[in-house]
Amino acid sequence: MSATSPVRPVLPPDIRARKGGAPLVVLTAYSTPVARLVDAHCDIALVGDSVGMVIHGMSSTLGVTLEMMILHGRAVVRGCTKAMPVIDMPFGSYEEGPQQAFRNASRLMAETGAPAVKLEGGVQMAETIAFLTARGVPVMAHVGLTPQAVNTLGGYKVVGRDAEAEKVMADAKAVEAAGAFAVVLEKVPAGLAGRITRELSIPTIGIGAGADCDGQVLVVDDMLGLFTEFRPKFVKRYAELGKAADEAIATYAAEVRGRAFPAAEHAFPDVVPVKT
Repeated sequence: MSATSPVRPVLPPDIRARKGGAPLVVLTAYSTPVARLVDAHCDIALVGDSVGMVIHGMSSTLGVTLEMMILHGRAVVRGCTKAMPVIDMPFGSYEEGPQQAFRNASRLMAETGAPAVKLEGGVQMAETIAFLTARGVPVMAHVGLTPQAVNTLGGYKVVGRDAEAEKVMADAKAVEAAGAFAVVLEKVPAGLAGRITRELSIPTIGIGAGADCDGQVLVVDDMLGLFTEFRPKFVKRYAELGKAADEAIATYAAEVRGRAFPAAEHAFPDVVPVKT
């Protein structure tokens, strides 16, 4: 019998080397069971600060803490053997300066075991990205719509139309020059995203940025249809688990109230049957 070699995990240099190759598949994950599902099919499991809205019921990502990201990051790392976990740096954990960013990024990596972090911002974050990458912290960048700046941007709107296009291009080129191994383009017009993808030497990962990016990312709860009302334009529903769960819970509640559950097969008898 031949020995089976262990699965080699994906690492930042592997992602960078995929530029122009087979599209990168990325989904968010916030728990070990979901991470295992994502790990079987995806290249990256993104522990997004969207966890604040998706799991904790927050109205934005701004209230997410470093401790929350560490908690969920540990859970996702436990569930990944192949896909690369990347952990978002939450609002307020890196904007103060490179030293603050390194202190918190190194803590995220050390306490979770994740091999990379993601942070938002372009030109204004280039110095910080360069500081981190020079000190052994692989960084995935994020430009276009940056949810942590939603109050400044005036909402979750498309970024990069008309006069804004060159600013988004400048942001993308700045993070590339600073050493980011990939960059997320969020809610960027498809034509602009395609141009950025062609001009950059690092992979672009789109979310609401058209089909020409080097990869795609979605929030796993969105694409599984766990939310029954929230339907972003850029999300394709691959399942309707929210509807299925609602129906299952309703059936359970009805059976409990009607004393149909638990049935005899779900209960333990008073006398243990004797085996003959």
